[in-house]
Amino acid sequence: MDMCRDRLTLGLLLRLGVLLTAVCVCIHVYLDMGWQGTAAPLTLGRPTQSSHNWGQQSRTKVISAATQEQDKDIKKRISHVRTLKKESLTRKRDQDGEDPLQLCCPPLHLQRKTPRWHIDLQPWASENHSLEDEAKRFLSYITTPQVSCASVPGKDAPQEGYSRDWAVCLDPKYSLVHRIQSKHCRVYSFGLGMKDRSLERFLSRSGCEVHCFDPSLKQPHLQEAEIWLHRLSVDWRDPNPAIAAQRQYTNTKKVAAILNDFGHSEVDVLKADMESAEWKILENLVLEGVLDSVGQLLIELHLHWAGFEVGGDDPSVVRYWYSLLKELEHASFHLFHVHSDPAKPHLFLHKNILNASSAYTLSWVNTHWRPSRMSDKHKNFT
Repeated sequence: MDMCRDRLTLGLLLRLGVLLTAVCVCIHVYLDMGWQGTAAPLTLGRPTQSSHNWGQQSRTKVISAATQEQDKDIKKRISHVRTLKKESLTRKRDQDGEDPLQLCCPPLHLQRKTPRWHIDLQPWASENHSLEDEAKRFLSYITTPQVSCASVPGKDAPQEGYSRDWAVCLDPKYSLVHRIQSKHCRVYSFGLGMKDRSLERFLSRSGCEVHCFDPSLKQPHLQEAEIWLHRLSVDWRDPNPAIAAQRQYTNTKKVAAILNDFGHSEVDVLKADMESAEWKILENLVLEGVLDSVGQLLIELHLHWAGFEVGGDDPSVVRYWYSLLKELEHASFHLFHVHSDPAKPHLFLHKNILNASSAYTLSWVNTHWRPSRMSDKHKNFT
């Protein structure tokens, strides 16, 4: 019994010894790893592992400092070059009066107007949407000039061969008279079987380049008394591609297409007598932004009926007319001349309302128009 107890005690002691030995080994390893992570001083003139790492760090710092000095030197040279280039551009701008950066480097993205699909309708003239209220507002608007023009040919003393029905503004505060003097004036005149070309002849004699468009002509292009005649009709729709492909010459185009085909970017005077198609053509000029290229706009309005492709009841039609003319005002066009022929019947949408005439000739001037001094392309008409 005593012998068994002695063997058990000896086994426990051996196990405790092995456990203590393992604990000591773990502590030693832990302490040894902690010491290697810290920098140790030199001992006996031989560097330890930590001393070797410190030497590498020192050399890295020296190389980094040298690199930074080199970078500073490069930056100084680049700054010096940029300064010289800037001074050179400044001297060039001072000598030429222009900025060379603007000449060589135009903006990549030009701002353009967002395409529009319909005009903005004005509020109703009254809550009951009556025809009389709409007509009263509309007639007051088209018979009240918005700006004065100090020089309207034929207004006070009619000139030889000049009709008072159509008028242009030659006031020096607007651009037309200056364009005539500089021989850069251009006129577009649209109509069907036009008999009265007195305004066109007057402007042609004044030095303007005049183009008359009439689909009833027998020849595609004809020059007559310093006036170009073209067998073309203006429209508010693009021609049918299938029909256009079958014909060598299409006689119906929008104003924007005509400008593009003729290589013209600006028109000083645009005259239109379109026999009740003027409303949709005017709408197309507004929606396609063509008005930005026009200096003065002369149109005969026909009020005896709604006009081609203008729908709705009578109050809605007059509201549409009024809204369309307000679009002109938003495009900086202001009315300066109104004329109505007393011989025309007094019909307003087939009715006699406020003794209104069935036709009015109106003239607007673009008060913010600044024509370009660059000459357009010249097109030979054969």
